[in-house]
Amino acid sequence: MQPFGSIKQFVPVGADAIMLYFSGSDLEQANAACQQWLRVLDRAASHSERPWLVECVPSYDSLLIIFDIERVDSHFVYNTLRSWQNGGNTISGPAVGSPAGGKTEIAAGKCHTLPVWYGAPDANDLAEISQKTSLSIEEAISLHTSIEYKVYAVGFAPGFGYMGDIVPQLQCPRLSTPRKKVPKGAVAIADRQTAVYPSESPGGWNLMGLCPENMLDKNNQPLLSAGDTVKFVSITESEFNAYHEG
Repeated sequence: MQPFGSIKQFVPVGADAIMLYFSGSDLEQANAACQQWLRVLDRAASHSERPWLVECVPSYDSLLIIFDIERVDSHFVYNTLRSWQNGGNTISGPAVGSPAGGKTEIAAGKCHTLPVWYGAPDANDLAEISQKTSLSIEEAISLHTSIEYKVYAVGFAPGFGYMGDIVPQLQCPRLSTPRKKVPKGAVAIADRQTAVYPSESPGGWNLMGLCPENMLDKNNQPLLSAGDTVKFVSITESEFNAYHEG
C-alpha cells in the first residue's frame, strides 16, 4: 500500500482494521490532516452506501479505521480512500488532503472556556511544579491560562482530551510514581500536554487545580472533540462551589 497525499503510511491492524499515519511539517499539521480525514469518514459512516465502516479512532497523527470484514478487506479500504483523495468521494466533495509540506485546511472545532480553581486541596501539585520549572506558583498559573490549547486527541479514558502545546517554561515531566487516585475534574500537565480528568482514575500527571465542568454529558458523550480549542480561566473557591450549588 503506497502512501498518498497527507497519508504517509498504512499499517494493517489485525484482519478488520487499518492504521493511517499522517505527514506534516509539525504535529499540528499532521493532526490537521488526521482531523480532515476523520470528518470525511464520519460523513461516510452515516451514508447508506458505506455500511462497511464500523468505527474510527483518532490520535495525534494517526487514525485507526475499523471495518466490517464480512463486507470488505483492507485493500478495498485503501482503494476507497485513494479514490476519495483523487476527488471520487461524493460525500466529501473535493479531493481530500494535501501533499506533505502543503497546508491542510479543516473545519474549525468548537471553542471551550473551562474554569479552574487553581490550588484546590485535592488537586494541588503547584509547589512541585514550581520547583520543577523554577517558576513561582503565580507565574505557573498565569502561563497555563495565557493561551488557547488545541485538543489533539480524546482517549485514555472516555472524555480525556489531550491538549497542547504548553508553553516551554511550564513543561515538566510526569510523576515518577503515578497516583492510584486522581479526582474527577483535576486539571493536569505533563510534558507538552494538559488535560482535565473526566472521572476519578489513576494518573501520573502534575495537578494544578479542579475544573467544575463535567467532561461527559448525561449520555456519557465527551464534551471535547479532537480539533476543538480550550481556554482555561482561573476562578476562586467560592466560584467553584457555586457551580455545584447552581
